[in-house]
Amino acid sequence: MRTSYLFTSESVSEGHPDKVADQISDAIVDLFLSKDPEARIACETLTTTQLVVLAGEIRCKGVYENDAWAPGAKEEIETAVRDTVKRIGYEQDGFHWETLTFHNNLHGQSAHIAQGVDASGNKDEGAGDQGIMFGFACDETPDLMPATLYYSHKILERMAADRHSGVAPFLEPDAKSQVTLRFENGKPAAATAIVVSTQHAKGYDQGEQEAELHNYVKRVVADILPAELLSDETVYHINPTGSFEIGGPDGDAGLTGRKIIVDTYGGAAPHGGGAFSGKDPTKVDRSAAYVSRYLAKNVVAAGLATRCTIQLAYAIGVSAPLSLYVDTHGTGTVGDDQIEAAIGKIEKLGGLTPRGIRTHLGLNKPIYSKTAAYGHFGRKAEGDFFPWERTDLAEDLKAALNA
Repeated sequence: MRTSYLFTSESVSEGHPDKVADQISDAIVDLFLSKDPEARIACETLTTTQLVVLAGEIRCKGVYENDAWAPGAKEEIETAVRDTVKRIGYEQDGFHWETLTFHNNLHGQSAHIAQGVDASGNKDEGAGDQGIMFGFACDETPDLMPATLYYSHKILERMAADRHSGVAPFLEPDAKSQVTLRFENGKPAAATAIVVSTQHAKGYDQGEQEAELHNYVKRVVADILPAELLSDETVYHINPTGSFEIGGPDGDAGLTGRKIIVDTYGGAAPHGGGAFSGKDPTKVDRSAAYVSRYLAKNVVAAGLATRCTIQLAYAIGVSAPLSLYVDTHGTGTVGDDQIEAAIGKIEKLGGLTPRGIRTHLGLNKPIYSKTAAYGHFGRKAEGDFFPWERTDLAEDLKAALNA
């Protein structure tokens, strides 16, 4: 591993058009799971100027059964969509929660997919698709996330909170951030560049109002990043293109699943390729990625490594994973193969089958809307939310290693 280098990660706000799409898709997931914990959802969203379109495959008791909509179900879906856009804060001529045009093209799940995934007879529930999923953790931040992504998320979270509370009324919903850190001996040593592009009210691209916006962003950065990382040599690029009044879906079309690196580890670890939002937890793109993060975080929390990458692989319709791979990047206190074996001994993980993952992490609940902005990982495990961020497996790993 290199020990001295520059590394950069980016984040996007809840008002970014792709994130608007992700949040709408996960609002539909939560709506369905609130009615039927065994619902099947694959919901894709398109957003553009004054338009939201849903497409995908579904099955849900009380909503869509036997190729028919339940009374009032379509209206509930539309309400969930509009409420999501309203919560984000879009009340603009080019994108307004109340006046946008909405199209619902959701339809029934393929019977051929259902027969492979559903449990029946002696057959356990199979994976909802084939694929590879990665989890990662490192000791760069208290939440065991890559520092560049962690700080990029936190900058935009603060700005959104200030926009909603009225502290920064000149901010509009769409924004992006980027943090570049210099690493020395493998640890963050200095912030060399900060990029923040934020949609703003009219007039905040010139004169005193532009200066107010720039000073505000620098104060947020100073609050978020550790003081020792910032200096007079830190370069700021704040709205480097100039004006940013037209944004969100009016400025650029948004689609579910186009920000998978923002959703995961900011480029510091591999990504299997599958997006998370809009999918129920039988889809291993989502659930196996979550349990991979859970395992990697617990490896680091247990003191078995300072960096850990875990890969799982599945075949559609097959319950057991095809492979489990652990890489501690030379930082492990025991062999990577020993950690793999220890994971396999922990019975509460249910063999890492789709049902085992969902049962252990409690994933059949409407917990997903909050995941769809500011990253799926490195978030506090509050109540039922983000259970994959718990470190309650650390002692089990140690015990399994000593067994």
